[in-house]
Amino acid sequence: MSVIVVATITPAEGQYQAVLDAFTGIIPAVHQEEGCELYAAHTDGRIIIMVERWTSAELLAAHADGENLVKLNAVIGDLLATPTVVKALQNVPAGDPAKGSIQ
Repeated sequence: MSVIVVATITPAEGQYQAVLDAFTGIIPAVHQEEGCELYAAHTDGRIIIMVERWTSAELLAAHADGENLVKLNAVIGDLLATPTVVKALQNVPAGDPAKGSIQ
């Protein structure tokens, strides 16, 4: 079963674009990682939300410890207002199967 992850990134004042650019720059490389089914940035213009889907917890852990995130964290580490909040979530299907869950 896939693992769904939501990460909330809060850039420091004046650092929003630099943080967003760092994420959009690393996304193509993350898409090539084993187990990556979805790695997509979303924003309200102030915070960045990453929505992710990984084929397994093991491959998610490899991503978390992998070269791409090491590089990303080196770039954005001093640009954040707060630490990134990462939540691995369990699917709760409801209603229409095509609309009631991220599969």
